[in-house]
Amino acid sequence: MPGFQKLVLLAGSEKKEPRDKAVGEVPDASILDVTLVVQRKKLLPDLKNGMPSGFKVLSRKKFELEYGASKKSFALIEMFANQHGFTIAGMQNERRAVTLKGSAAEMKKAFGLSMKMYQTPKGDVYRGRSGAIMIPEELIPVIEGVFGLDDRVAARAMFLYRKDGDIRARAVGLSYNPNDLASIYNFPTDATGKGQCIGIIELGGGYRINEIQQYFTDLNLPIPQITAISVDGGVNNPDDGSGANAEVALDIEVAGAVAPAAKIAVYFAPNTDQGFLNAITTALHDTANNPSVISISWGQAESGWTQQSLTSFNDAFQSAAALGVTVFAAAGDSGSDDSVGDGKAHVDFPASSPYVIGCGGTNLTADPTNGITAETVWHAAADSATGGGVSDVFDLPDYQGRASVPPSANDGKRIGRGVPDVSAVADPATGYNILVDGQMAVIGGTSAVAPLMAGLTALLNEKLGKPVGFLSPVIYGGQGAGFNDITQGDNITTPNNLGYTAGFAWDACTGWGSPDGVAIYDLISGQYTS
Repeated sequence: MPGFQKLVLLAGSEKKEPRDKAVGEVPDASILDVTLVVQRKKLLPDLKNGMPSGFKVLSRKKFELEYGASKKSFALIEMFANQHGFTIAGMQNERRAVTLKGSAAEMKKAFGLSMKMYQTPKGDVYRGRSGAIMIPEELIPVIEGVFGLDDRVAARAMFLYRKDGDIRARAVGLSYNPNDLASIYNFPTDATGKGQCIGIIELGGGYRINEIQQYFTDLNLPIPQITAISVDGGVNNPDDGSGANAEVALDIEVAGAVAPAAKIAVYFAPNTDQGFLNAITTALHDTANNPSVISISWGQAESGWTQQSLTSFNDAFQSAAALGVTVFAAAGDSGSDDSVGDGKAHVDFPASSPYVIGCGGTNLTADPTNGITAETVWHAAADSATGGGVSDVFDLPDYQGRASVPPSANDGKRIGRGVPDVSAVADPATGYNILVDGQMAVIGGTSAVAPLMAGLTALLNEKLGKPVGFLSPVIYGGQGAGFNDITQGDNITTPNNLGYTAGFAWDACTGWGSPDGVAIYDLISGQYTS
């Protein structure tokens, strides 16, 4: 019988103390829900460069049997929980997740840490921790990460309203319906997304079904079938005061206008690292809705994540590749600074995961009849520019080996994972017409590009008769085929001019460029039949 007496450091769990004001200790009697992410019973193959010989996309059931958690691991955690009086509120083998419920006093004792309450300048109060999490020595081979002890905000939504006072907006006066962008970007017209499900991750806000119905009726499009899924208590709540309704509306309305026959499953979770991760893994293993593509419009700079978060999220995206689920994520809306403000260039996560397709942004002048007149890097201001650059965390994947990813702007030496991979219109000055909170608005941000590409993927999946799955090796194998190259502009937003400039072929502002949907289909179908 394990004693669970000796506590040792859980590698990668170190967290910086919040900058906000500490306002007291966490009450000992308060009840916490904590998620333990358990190691796989067997390592997944490295899928970053496509499926290795003999490995095929797995069904969700087969994945659970081969790459879920082991019964032995769960048994050890159950003994640990019993010793501390925790209730096991959930145990999911496929997600490798165990949810423990217990008092703050017992959580502090079990994980060898202290926690405090903090208050933001806006008055919001949250629970925070600093330093490392400690776990019993016997659980080191079992536990990958511990989430939920700290519930500070984890990510920001990557959308921006077009400002009435924006001189460029008044001068250009451009905005687009998402279905018109599908025409401009030459998306296939012989598919509607029928039989597909698009998963959307949301960390706040909500939608009003009457507004959704009105929006699609006004576009003369079918009203999509939308299902809201609650994760960790997150719900569809347009009155939650988070300011995220515009993100939710943008994601649903863009994806639904591009793939009007696709089902849309929206996974609502709290805006914490625990909620974010659990939303992603819930979507991946959702056998009721079976999403084949996931859109993520939330993130923050890599430097804002713990190593355990980066590892567990990236493992989830590796699972997506094995399951044949395509994942798109917004690359950020504040250029090379990525809202960090330390003078260095940064990239956004989860867009920087090598298993995710990072989505950058452009400024677009076009119309559905004549197509694209001009398209450049989106860079209107320091807080209104596409993210992109070189990862400080993830090494260069082999599929980017011929993409001429530049050295990091920070040291001129490191060549890591390059972001983004693709791009589309994101500048609010040439943005998307969206109905939200009873008003039509023009909204931009790289968060619009993720659902746009997710909608395209639903069309491709329908046409091919199977999910395209992990697309990056195919996209990079095409060396720009299927994309409109963006060669003008930059995303340099740091005070000391660290950042990246567009050029021919792949660049760290717009990736390969904006999509030509039919050409992407030709590229992918050629790969499938070759």
